[in-house]
Amino acid sequence: MALKWLDGIQAAVTVCDRSGMIVYMNEKSCQVFKDQGGRNLIGKSLYDCHPPKANAMVRKMMENASSNVYTIEKAGAKKLIYQTPWMEGGECKGLVEISIPIPSEMPHFVRDAK
Repeated sequence: MALKWLDGIQAAVTVCDRSGMIVYMNEKSCQVFKDQGGRNLIGKSLYDCHPPKANAMVRKMMENASSNVYTIEKAGAKKLIYQTPWMEGGECKGLVEISIPIPSEMPHFVRDAK
């Protein structure tokens, strides 16, 4: 994947194909998952990295082309996790997970629809 520009962002981007095979990790993703293998996870099954409940959620997202969005806090760092289908020609080709560090307190704005 020619997505070199993603190496310059402060969010971890991980992509798996329809079979759950990890096909892309940007530099931040490799750093985040260094203890699990980092860049060596490319070509490995996403299902080997998660418990059964999470694997069921991944399968459901691919079957329904649905997203999963939540926040986590780990080691004092808060993150927004955005998991969404990778779509091509109306077909789900896999999933993209974007993990974005966020401050513990964050402004929220309601914009008028004009």
